Amino acid sequence: MTKEKNQETHEQPEYEVEIPSREQLLEAVEARLKPTTFEEIIERFKLTDERQHIGVKRRLRAMERDGQLIYTKANAYGLPSRMNLIKGRIIGHRDGFGFCKPDEGGADLFISPNQMYTVMHGDRVLVQEQGKDSKGRREGRIVRVIEPREGNIVGRFFIDHDLGVVVPDDSRLNQDILVPEEARNGARHGQIVVVKVTHRPNRRTSPIGEVVEILGEHMAPGMEIEIAIREHDIPTEWSAKTEQEVARVAETVPEEAYADRIDLRALKLITIDGEDSRDFDDAVCAEREGDGWRLWVAIADVSYYVRPNTALDKDALERGNSVYFPNFVVPMLPEKLSNGLCSLNPDVDRLCMVAEMKVSAHGKLQHSKFYPAVMKSHARLTYTKVAAMLDGDPKLRQEYDHVLSNVEELHNLFKVLKRARQARHAIEFETLETRFIFNAERKIESIEPVRRNVAHTIIEECMIMANVATARLIEEHDEAGALFRVHEPPASERLTNFRSFLSELGLTLKGGDDPSPADYAEVLEQVRERPDAELIQTMLLRSMQQAVYSPDNAGHFGLALDEYAHFTSPIRRYPDLVLHRAIKSLLKKQQGPSKALEGAWMYPDEQLDELGEHCSMTERRADDATRQVDEWLKCEYMQDHIGEEFGGVIASVTNFGLFIRIDDLHIDGLIHVSSLDNDYYHFDNEKHLLIGENSRRVYRLGDKVRIRVRSVNLDERKIDLALLAAESPAGKDRMAGGWKKDEAAGDKAGQQPPRKKNKQQKKAHVKAKRAKVEAKRKAMKGKKKR
Repeated sequence: MTKEKNQETHEQPEYEVEIPSREQLLEAVEARLKPTTFEEIIERFKLTDERQHIGVKRRLRAMERDGQLIYTKANAYGLPSRMNLIKGRIIGHRDGFGFCKPDEGGADLFISPNQMYTVMHGDRVLVQEQGKDSKGRREGRIVRVIEPREGNIVGRFFIDHDLGVVVPDDSRLNQDILVPEEARNGARHGQIVVVKVTHRPNRRTSPIGEVVEILGEHMAPGMEIEIAIREHDIPTEWSAKTEQEVARVAETVPEEAYADRIDLRALKLITIDGEDSRDFDDAVCAEREGDGWRLWVAIADVSYYVRPNTALDKDALERGNSVYFPNFVVPMLPEKLSNGLCSLNPDVDRLCMVAEMKVSAHGKLQHSKFYPAVMKSHARLTYTKVAAMLDGDPKLRQEYDHVLSNVEELHNLFKVLKRARQARHAIEFETLETRFIFNAERKIESIEPVRRNVAHTIIEECMIMANVATARLIEEHDEAGALFRVHEPPASERLTNFRSFLSELGLTLKGGDDPSPADYAEVLEQVRERPDAELIQTMLLRSMQQAVYSPDNAGHFGLALDEYAHFTSPIRRYPDLVLHRAIKSLLKKQQGPSKALEGAWMYPDEQLDELGEHCSMTERRADDATRQVDEWLKCEYMQDHIGEEFGGVIASVTNFGLFIRIDDLHIDGLIHVSSLDNDYYHFDNEKHLLIGENSRRVYRLGDKVRIRVRSVNLDERKIDLALLAAESPAGKDRMAGGWKKDEAAGDKAGQQPPRKKNKQQKKAHVKAKRAKVEAKRKAMKGKKKR
């Protein structure tokens, strides 16, 4: 028995009485062959006090809300598992239907549009499986909403026949929200607003809401970021307590913080970042030592300033990571720390945690040690400058002569680290990123590729080495709980789809059911010079699982490493901060307490599990939000290019059309199946292609196309394209059955494949064609004379 304190209703307790716990109540229901009534529960536990009856009712209602019990039409409590009920989360679709993603995993359940009337995207529900639909999908019926979606909704406010309506920006929320006149709070027609749902939808009425914030006009500069921040519930405000804590932080390193730290201020540590970077959390230095190198990776000691369980720590944990939008950042830490006291700015003292490593001539990590230190960055270099210095730029080499030997040794070390990476067959992606160039009105002037150079890979290899050294340290000491960066091998279904895709291109992935990173690396090496290499790489990436944070080390498949953890960016990633605290805990245990090790913290296992899930979620949240903003900005940019023609490649094939990646711009648009040549098209999911039933025309991944931009829908972030011409990578249009048709020859759709001609037939065919052309030319000449 436990004492009931009204915790389920979040009210102040008026009394304390002994009532059964949730576990005891579940056991009581499980013990019976049929659902249990309230009276039977009271009798079983011999509860005679009226206050106990009230307490048990409240607890049972809370168990209902959490989906632990179901209250049946027979006024009894039953177990969802015995009623074939599945707990899951609703995922809406723009076309009105939806899916339920089960909490326990497995295939999603299809939810019909009729069932979706009573729920909203993001709700947690109980669903009863109803067999399969016409397409063979598991279908479900909504039994109950056990946890309504959290957060307000962003949308565009309209007034239609004196009725206020908010159309959600998120297309997965396919129900418009009605807003009574008294709940508009000054919102005007066409504005972007944030609405709070006050009445949930049911089968007869739409959801009703109240405007709680007016973001501004629809096309206002920066509006796409404001929308994404709110749609994805990204925290942007610091708590009052956090602001008070930050206000007490000094502008310079406090004198007492120097105690018990190794002084590295004379070491020629440098930072290498992008031109527009403002938070520098890593500095590097390499020196020759025998036939190998000694490498120092110094990382900002954020854990000294951000102590566990403070208001600042709680706010940082809630954010989980910094979120980088074009020309705007939502930081994990307040600017005073992220761009100031924690940032390794040049020529100022900074506190740091150091990974000092001995690396062999073959790029193997031989030894490492960790310690708190004080440092001074000797130069703030950029990737562009370092690449130019290594290319021999005399002006830059003279300007940075005092750190030139460090730069050159870093480059020499990088060469052996790269060879070691290739030897272990890490999967090397050559991704091409783009960035938006804005004008003074924050409108996009152009979209430019971001090219990686040797300096990017130098820093990347140094950070990987430090992350490996840290992961090994944690692996060796079980008591030091921290989060590993885990990237598991591809799941079987994705692997099958990827192999099917490769087979269509005449390629093979070795390794059977358990391919190694080497098998993937071999595919990338084979296609490196192919014109469709980027597409193949994209499909390879899609076949991979997403990396996550976990206290259980399962290795990093993509990097071909047995252990890997994130140590190098505690300013912008919370898992790195967790790792720094764990390292300090180890050092404190080995060396005893010291001023330099303040901020150490040992996390219990159950807390690490929660941290891993939370940090993985905030990372996905940031990716989704930034992707949404990028899509919106690309649509805005393409509005000025409606009617223009571009080259592209088929990047994805679906049953409703072809997604085309436009060359150079890396923008995706859709050619809807209804706009293709007049025919019935059939979708082959395994081979990623559309086949015309009569024309036998085939559209498949990797085919090059010529398109025209038909229209752009900013609200739905969609770009509609029209197909002008298509050809396979070999230069000819692909046809089913191996027949390749030359579009330029003017062949008609639906024509049967020609029989193979012998040499004499070919000569006769060419002669007849020439005669036809000559006759046409003479006829035209005669017309001109007349």
